[in-house]
Amino acid sequence: MVKLKARLLGATVGIAVALGAQSAMAQMAIKFTLDWKFEGPAAPYVLAKKKGYFDDEGLDVTIDSGNGSVGSITRVASGAYDVGFADINSMLEFNASNPDRAMKSIFMVYDRPPFSLFMLKKSGITKPEDLIGKTLGAPVFDASRKLFPAFAQATGLKLDDVKWESMDPPLREPMLVRGDVDAITGHYFTSILNLQAQGISKDDLTVFKYFDYGMDFYGNAMIASPDMMENHPEELRAFLRAVVKGWRDAIANPEEAIAALKETDPLIDPALELQRLQMTIDENVVTEVTLKEGMGLIKTDRMNKAIDQVSLAFGIENKPTVADIFTDIFMPGEKDRMLK
Repeated sequence: MVKLKARLLGATVGIAVALGAQSAMAQMAIKFTLDWKFEGPAAPYVLAKKKGYFDDEGLDVTIDSGNGSVGSITRVASGAYDVGFADINSMLEFNASNPDRAMKSIFMVYDRPPFSLFMLKKSGITKPEDLIGKTLGAPVFDASRKLFPAFAQATGLKLDDVKWESMDPPLREPMLVRGDVDAITGHYFTSILNLQAQGISKDDLTVFKYFDYGMDFYGNAMIASPDMMENHPEELRAFLRAVVKGWRDAIANPEEAIAALKETDPLIDPALELQRLQMTIDENVVTEVTLKEGMGLIKTDRMNKAIDQVSLAFGIENKPTVADIFTDIFMPGEKDRMLK
């Protein structure tokens, strides 16, 4: 009898181990690349991983920092990464230059883009036409700089109305503060906080947000590799469900999200990144549209207008259609996309 019980116990343990191994094997590994460093806007993804939302969907997700949207797009296009977070407008430019490797976005994250121009109030620049004859500064790859031709057209400026000074990213805000340039372009949640670190408050600044000047751009979106889109549609849908949960929790409790981010990168300044995350939530993610319809979707008429404006800015002659750059076939259901 004792031997029989021992055998039964051993069989039970063996089955449990086998099932555990099978469960672990069932998890699909996904490599996810951010567009930038582990800063505030990355916190929702880190939080989703920490709280097991990816695990719950049967996904073993690795999150890596990035070096810009173009880098993220290239990583995914090459197949080195399965999913990437990148500016959809940079993706349009990539597709125009690489038609054989054209990418599609599958989920819009920034319903409003962060593209902006920044001036010190003491410069006297209060409206776009005041930029005539001024020197603007930004890194050559800065998205707001590259999209300036569309801003110029929308506001009646000519491209030769301004001069450009190029610099590395860490020098952008200091050069504005020193007066080496009259204005700079940059992401709102980046330059505002960098200028704050230079002793310049928001009250000392004039900011032209592109979105406020008739530019219907979207911002950062999720893009997926051709292999993922073709062979793993359910896994992509599961990935996006977990992403929304991460954003939902980060919106409800930003401090929790930043605490998870600090576990990933102990060198971050939690107070600074909390501000950056909150600005991203308020300015880019939570809008009238996303509160009503949830995250992820786009408006076709708005995207058509954006394609026109981006094509002008980048000199794209063969404009893509909305279907060329965005698909909603991997979109989670409405309930799984809601922010609250």
